[in-house]
Amino acid sequence: MISRLKYIIPLAVIVIATSCKKDFLNINNDPNNPTDAPVDLLLTTAERTLGDALAMGGGDNGGLSQLLEVYVHRITTREEADQYGVKGNEFFTSLAWPKFYSTSPPPGESEPLHGILQNLEEITRKATADGNLYYRGIARALKAYTYSQLVDVFGDVPFSEANKLDDPENPITYPKFDDDAEIYPKLIDTLNAALDDLQAADGGAFQPAGDDVIYGGNIDNWIAAINTIKLKLFLQQRKVSDVSAQVNALLADPGSLISSTSQSFLMRYGTLGATDDRNPAFQEYFSTQRSNHISPWFYEIMKGRNSGINFNNPDPRIPYYWYNQLRRDTSSGTETYFEAPENQTEYRDDNFATIYFGSVGPDRDRNNQNTLSTLGIYPAGGRYDNGGGGALGSYEEVMHDWLENPIPENRPADGDGVDGPYGTGAAPYRFITYADRLYMEAELIQAGIATGNAREVLEAAIRESFATVDFVVGLVGPNQPVPSLTDDLSAEVDTYINKVLAEYDAGSDAKKMQVIMTQKWIQGFGNGVEAYNDYRRTGYPVAWDPSNNSMAPGGFAQPPSGGDPLQASQKPVPVLLATGYAYTLPWVQDELNTNPNAPDQKDPLTYKPFWMP
Repeated sequence: MISRLKYIIPLAVIVIATSCKKDFLNINNDPNNPTDAPVDLLLTTAERTLGDALAMGGGDNGGLSQLLEVYVHRITTREEADQYGVKGNEFFTSLAWPKFYSTSPPPGESEPLHGILQNLEEITRKATADGNLYYRGIARALKAYTYSQLVDVFGDVPFSEANKLDDPENPITYPKFDDDAEIYPKLIDTLNAALDDLQAADGGAFQPAGDDVIYGGNIDNWIAAINTIKLKLFLQQRKVSDVSAQVNALLADPGSLISSTSQSFLMRYGTLGATDDRNPAFQEYFSTQRSNHISPWFYEIMKGRNSGINFNNPDPRIPYYWYNQLRRDTSSGTETYFEAPENQTEYRDDNFATIYFGSVGPDRDRNNQNTLSTLGIYPAGGRYDNGGGGALGSYEEVMHDWLENPIPENRPADGDGVDGPYGTGAAPYRFITYADRLYMEAELIQAGIATGNAREVLEAAIRESFATVDFVVGLVGPNQPVPSLTDDLSAEVDTYINKVLAEYDAGSDAKKMQVIMTQKWIQGFGNGVEAYNDYRRTGYPVAWDPSNNSMAPGGFAQPPSGGDPLQASQKPVPVLLATGYAYTLPWVQDELNTNPNAPDQKDPLTYKPFWMP
């Protein structure tokens, strides 16, 4: 990973920065650099930063999904997350933590904008004083959701004493870490308080609008999102608590939950490169060293080659999920041209190329910057794969395609790759989609906790998953033709869904749950946090395990034997798993080093969140 600007602002160190900044701000009366940010600016910043802190990414942006997408085997990397190797000083945990907890502005920023939770506290304080209940309700909803994500990933976290540095009655410099089991009920209380605010007849003189980049100030959508967050929190606890009454009450009124594609709970990103309001995962498209590769496990399940699930059932979403840089040209009509890689690849199948999780093979670390397949339009706002290939930075490829549809304003500049006319980076970070909501319901029914027909809900969830891809493509606004899954490819989609349902019908109860969770895993690409939650809660989808002899006989993984068109067969790849599965991420070591009230570092192999039995 390049351009790693490491500024870490642990809670304790912030004291120094805050005191210095406070003195500076007291004498700074420049109206263009206000010392007291208004609630609309605070809300926009909090929402955008929350997306960044949870998303995949690269360079100096991105967050927890960058690690957890590896842990759930949708991407592979050569970095720390391989073999579940994240430590307390890992870059992306250290990058995400101050995004959540910082109480001082980042270096060089003149605005008094802070981490997510501090900004939300500021909104709550100001909105309470001014009677702007809708702002307070949104801030409370975001606070509860943010803490739920922290608890799910880390377990115990600062909560009751967090962001109290400026408390006039009891300022707290070093917050304790609260018991995660005690935090969850308080989050439900916070969500209920948010509902009270948002259901008030008078939301206040100043109300959210365009500054709310999630819902544009649509209060009905916020109410639906809050109820769906509550459903998610109850679902998460189903293995350790009786949540039947709560989930059935929520599901009895589906209109009170997220109930349409457009109502999905999303952080909508933009297309601006200058200020870079794009999805952090889009950094793969302009990095000089790409590090996110598609997991062979994910690839083979979607291709219909995994004998354990979806066998012989290729997924129509493949060209939306990743982009293959290697060229394949069939225009001659007599033979197919296959592009050679920069260096020997580890895993190749036609023009798809990647590396294994846990690989210790000789080809893993070879420079294949413009060879290996990368994130596509759905998870990152990148390119739709039309089958032709072309390196992401290839001006000739971009210019060739532009000439087929020469829209003047989209003409690529010299040296322009996909960071110009094709990928826009405007894919949203999907906190909770309508498809997610349906998968949650299907899981609850299948588990015997909620009433209903799990198969019917599963079918609705899968169909909504395809609609979500089309919706995301519309938000991305690609400058290349992209077919609609639900219209142009409806026959292929129907065939796929019918085969999934047949597998569900033929399965045991355990197999039925595997089908539900595997489909949710496929549709959730890009949100590694929820897939990590799902796997730890249900054990599905089945994960790739280099130490499993049936997956890697004798410690070797076998790429498709005839997958490399430039050689007769691909050699087996030695793979290794030197540790077990990590049930949580380690706490950020900088926080433990500077906060005397922090616990000792945990062992992620044994430390579980409270909702895991």
